[in-house]
Amino acid sequence: MDDVFAHIDAHAEDYISLLQRFCHQPSIAAQGVGMQEMAQMVKAELASLGANPELVDTRGGFPVVYGTLAGASNRTLSFYNHYDVQPADPLDEWDSDPWAAEIRDGRIWARGVADNKGNTVARIAAIRACQAVRGELPLNVKFIVEGEEEIGSPHLYNFAEDHPEMCAADACIWEFGGRDIDGRPQIHLGLKGICYVELRAKGARHDWHSSVATSVPNPAWRLVWALSTLKDQNERVLIPGFYDNVEPPTDAELAVLERIPDTERERLDNLGIDGFLQGLSGVELAQRDYFQPTCTISGFLSGYTGQGSKTVLPGTAMAKLDMRLVANQNPHEIYRLLRQHLDEQGFADIETELLGPGFPARTRFDAPIAKVVAETYTELYGQEPVIYPTSAGSGPWYQICSQFGIDACTAGVGHGRSQAHAPNENIYIDDFILGIKHIVAIMDRFAAVQAE
Repeated sequence: MDDVFAHIDAHAEDYISLLQRFCHQPSIAAQGVGMQEMAQMVKAELASLGANPELVDTRGGFPVVYGTLAGASNRTLSFYNHYDVQPADPLDEWDSDPWAAEIRDGRIWARGVADNKGNTVARIAAIRACQAVRGELPLNVKFIVEGEEEIGSPHLYNFAEDHPEMCAADACIWEFGGRDIDGRPQIHLGLKGICYVELRAKGARHDWHSSVATSVPNPAWRLVWALSTLKDQNERVLIPGFYDNVEPPTDAELAVLERIPDTERERLDNLGIDGFLQGLSGVELAQRDYFQPTCTISGFLSGYTGQGSKTVLPGTAMAKLDMRLVANQNPHEIYRLLRQHLDEQGFADIETELLGPGFPARTRFDAPIAKVVAETYTELYGQEPVIYPTSAGSGPWYQICSQFGIDACTAGVGHGRSQAHAPNENIYIDDFILGIKHIVAIMDRFAAVQAE
């Protein structure tokens, strides 16, 4: 592959420029900002590869950009990516314009550069380099680039249901990946599921002077009391039945956790905290991270939250709640248990809406794609990757892969301090170029894998 790698090095500035152009275009699904423009930009780049792309309707959501390319092998590798990004707020915490894609200190700084435009462009660049040097790809490739990952992929089920043939592949390279906080390459073999819920409480028909708090109910307190029934101070979720289907890790999975490097001090320093919840560390902490579900208040809004004081009694209160789920938990069942719990606790008046259900998904350790990604990481990066049985995060792995029996694996250009979803999101330019080469190596190696 040295000839393709040399071509990548010679054209590195072109790939960097393309990534900057992707990052210049805001594409915020949560706010509906720039989404059509970004979809067209992705479509245009896939068209330049000869992928015959199309914008596939998702029955109410932003379209999926889909394209295919034929290769020498009959093996098919799909790339799942997304063209939407998180809002850039709070803007005053950025050291540069989040849409400028400024280069400094060997990094590109931009909203979405790590999550997920850097990986999208790296895969496009890898295809382009192979075509330029070899004239054809070593295997068939599919691009599935959706526009709603950052809002829970609510319409991706529709895409998969309507077009299962578009999802079909021998394996999939997932949308994220890269180096851990200690600089070692990392592989994740799954994602947690998610049950994302909005809760709403109502009081008087609008905000009133707070002097009426003697006699008028406060929906903010009502919602606080409801939320306080969900989890205790020992981090135990109190919803009856919540843990019923949680499976403990196997001996093989525990052995994998034992091999994960100790990066706790680096993580704590990066987070700016003194210790992890309940003083956990080592394998106990890893078990909590990868094999236990969560229940998290992601946001709370009520009354006056501006500068200074304004004495009001709120008319409404709203909270965002996300529950990360592990293998064998069903987000719809968890939502039903939440609703039942609130009713039984006397909070039938609290309105709930399920916004983002997602099933957990896992790939087996001995999957061919996992072996290929691990081998090529070792060869290119000079280090064996750290293998994680799953990720603490969530995404539509089940929709695109697991429900069809497709093995998936992560490989990407991020790093442990990329700060995805946060101000000053960034990737290293060297990691971006190396990530392009890694995709080339994965395609070349997987093309030779025999079907099981």
